[in-house]
Amino acid sequence: MKSVPERQSWMDLVKKGNKSSAVAMAGNAVIAGTKAVAAAWSGSGAMFASAMHSLADAINQGFVFIGSVLAEKKPTRQFPTGFGRVINIFCMIAVIVVTVMAYETIREGWHLIQHPVESSGGIWLNAAVLLINLVIDGAILVKVMKEIAAEARVEARGFGVIASSFKNVGRAAPPTRLVFYEDLVAVSGALLAMIAVVVTALTAFDSVDGVVTILIGLLMVGVAFRVGYDNMIGLIGVAAPKEVEDKVAAIIFGERSVTDIFQMRILQEGRYYHVEGLIELEPGLSLADADDIKFKVRDKLLRDTDIADVTLGILEDNGVRNWVPAESR
Repeated sequence: MKSVPERQSWMDLVKKGNKSSAVAMAGNAVIAGTKAVAAAWSGSGAMFASAMHSLADAINQGFVFIGSVLAEKKPTRQFPTGFGRVINIFCMIAVIVVTVMAYETIREGWHLIQHPVESSGGIWLNAAVLLINLVIDGAILVKVMKEIAAEARVEARGFGVIASSFKNVGRAAPPTRLVFYEDLVAVSGALLAMIAVVVTALTAFDSVDGVVTILIGLLMVGVAFRVGYDNMIGLIGVAAPKEVEDKVAAIIFGERSVTDIFQMRILQEGRYYHVEGLIELEPGLSLADADDIKFKVRDKLLRDTDIADVTLGILEDNGVRNWVPAESR
């Protein structure tokens, strides 16, 4: 009798969705509304464009959050390997949005360099809005950095979280990486915009607005390239990081009767890992005992919430050492 796949409620899936993208979506929606009010009050076209930029970010991150929710769906008979790579597709669409936004930003910057716009007042209002922008995006960035550490299963405290996030961002879930890179640009862009607002208001160097706009656009191009590359290899199928491979090997060798790993492949799909391998057991075991050991090892691996499925085969020890740690290869 075939087992019936367990049904999942949408609420359960939403709870498992990527929290970083959800928080970033809400934060950017607030920023967009604040900038829109400032633009209407001061009549600043640059602030209106910035409001549209933040609104686009909010929509973009909301789209990625939906993808992270769908990626949590469990395998079905029709899709036995699950939906982990769905998030890579949604992130690739987000990359297209960022690329279009980057092009428009660079084009607007070039236009401002050729035709500088004189400051029309409202410097303190614009500065206050950008300060709010910095506070909200900065808080989101700190949260994302902490989430990267949590997803990478590393301990980091205080300012160590910053270094840890840059070091381990490759091990984070695709939507977390996207929010991390986008928020780096948002915080950097707000700082640059603050400089541009002050300089254009206090000096005659009006073209600095265009220069800063182009710099922000180039930062967005960098984000699009990096996120696009990460998700492209994610769609193709990428091997798990060395740290994950070492952890899985340690769990396998933690079983007393396991003498060697003949071969092993760990594939990363979204934020989950698929483990396939052949393990060698000590000679003289009965088939029933060998099967029990195999299932015991499999169950230990599946206790790790990042491992989606495990397929193991068993062999009798051949007397040759096959497994070599990743750092020794």
